[in-house]
Amino acid sequence: MRIGTRRWALGARQTAVSFFVLTSAFLTPIAVRAQDLGISRGSIAPPAKMQTLDGKSADLSQYIGKTPVIMEFWATWCPNCKELEPALLAAAKKYGSQIKFIGIAVSVNQTPERVKQFVEKHGLPGDQFFDNKGNATGAYDVPATSYVVVLDKAGKVVYTGLGGKQDLEAEIKKAIAPMS
Repeated sequence: MRIGTRRWALGARQTAVSFFVLTSAFLTPIAVRAQDLGISRGSIAPPAKMQTLDGKSADLSQYIGKTPVIMEFWATWCPNCKELEPALLAAAKKYGSQIKFIGIAVSVNQTPERVKQFVEKHGLPGDQFFDNKGNATGAYDVPATSYVVVLDKAGKVVYTGLGGKQDLEAEIKKAIAPMS
């Protein structure tokens, strides 16, 4: 089961319920098969239009193929995202000069203002965006929040993972390793 583009387009209340049920009811199977969900490993990351937390237009294409990237699709209300937060902060502190950190807040039951306040309060790393129209979640076939995608310098997807317990450091090391 996935939350594809069509589900993101549903009303906020219905989408949030679907999201919660999928995330909590299938947490163990999803965590085990995280590589089977979302965008395929080995594929080239697609561009996606979003907005900054100040409402300006932005596109993931400004990063793809220029530097290694780690992006998390998240929400302020997501318990798995909160569980993953310390690992992201530690990784950003250790590898922030070698890999670009990007946060993509989904638009379900959130506003850019609420996301901006959360980012400031928690000191989330990197560039933070708001997926106001679901373009990024659709392009990356995001199955749920706390979904992480790691890209190498060429823009190839080298890792996808889901949940609050992910070994981000190992995946970052793969992404920043010199290409052969």
